[in-house]
Amino acid sequence: MSKLMRGALLSATMLCAHLTGAAAQEPNRAEVMHWWTSGGEAAGVRVFADAYEKAGGTWVDAAIAGGQNLRAAAINRIVGGNPPTSSQFNTGRQFDDLVGQGLLVDLDTVAGEGRWRDVIPAPIVNAASREGKFYAVPINIHGHNWMFYNTATLQKAGITEAPKTFDAFFADMDKLKAAGVTPIAWGGQPWQEALVFDAVLLGQGGKDLFLKVYRDKDEEAITSEAFQKVAETFHRMRDYVDAGAPGRNWNDATNMVITGQAGVQIMGDWAKGDFIAAGMTPGGVAGCALVPGETGYVMGGDVFVFPKLGGGAATEAQNLLARTMLDPATQIAFNEKKGSIPVRTDVDVSGMDACARRGAELVRDPANQVPSVNFHVSADTVGALQDTITSYFNDPAATPEDFAADFASVIGSAD
Repeated sequence: MSKLMRGALLSATMLCAHLTGAAAQEPNRAEVMHWWTSGGEAAGVRVFADAYEKAGGTWVDAAIAGGQNLRAAAINRIVGGNPPTSSQFNTGRQFDDLVGQGLLVDLDTVAGEGRWRDVIPAPIVNAASREGKFYAVPINIHGHNWMFYNTATLQKAGITEAPKTFDAFFADMDKLKAAGVTPIAWGGQPWQEALVFDAVLLGQGGKDLFLKVYRDKDEEAITSEAFQKVAETFHRMRDYVDAGAPGRNWNDATNMVITGQAGVQIMGDWAKGDFIAAGMTPGGVAGCALVPGETGYVMGGDVFVFPKLGGGAATEAQNLLARTMLDPATQIAFNEKKGSIPVRTDVDVSGMDACARRGAELVRDPANQVPSVNFHVSADTVGALQDTITSYFNDPAATPEDFAADFASVIGSAD
């Protein structure tokens, strides 16, 4: 049981026997908890709200900024007997404890009707299922290893195309620094620094090493020369971030690229939503390329879980919401705003931006599908890994060897 779940169980009033949340008493009234508060995120969630209301429902928005804050609030409400109709989690193992406590609805009937297993990539299906049954609705696929840039800013520094190797990447960062531009828009928060590390792990280390580290928890791979080379490359990025990086939110870093203050940002494609909101066309003025190195798509995303509410009208509201979220037209409209790609592989993405089309093309080939760390280890382990990566990045004297040993220690105790 996770630390978050234990805390919720201790603080909640245990009314789980009936789970008659007030938010689900009216027909098709859905209180939906989520953390989407930035420009692109808010535009995306509005698509879901409008589609649900068009389908005959009433959407009650319950936004809480910050994923960790939202998940803590949702878990407290679910175990305390006052659950929302639905709540957002990341694709992966974050809702394991809720399934284990029997607090979530089994969505397999709706999944069967919608042929989810036929149209959603297998790693996403597995991440949304427990013991062969769906307990979450996956609604998108986020690519974690994108590099976004302002084309005009790079051109002013003499850079005409995105780097394809790390040698070229650092040469370009030197050009940006010489031009008086902050080379990398860095969000100095543990989850962001871990995301960049993982992008480098895939790009330089390759898919095989990535999976040996996170899926297989192979200590020999973690202490290998190849892993230490990844660590060295990641640490080198310290030379290209500004003094204001510590604690910076991801969308504030994105804004640095939008406004020309910084050259590039390594971030998940949710950042693309903010470029779109700023009127910058992804693949055009807002350039996009995968982090240099081996081609592959580090897949993350979002899911919505549906707490048990006692059946009847509440269940009808939940089923309607689940169907609405995976409706093909809604999938396109939502992901166009959110910056992600549809979780359904049977929808027509030809009208989406160039970056989204590239992501969808990659994901259609299972060889390019690289499930993120969240698919392989618990939320507690993810947090410990993030702390280890952040500590390493922010210590100028840290060595790749010491980092590898610390990383292996965390993975070795992973649950």
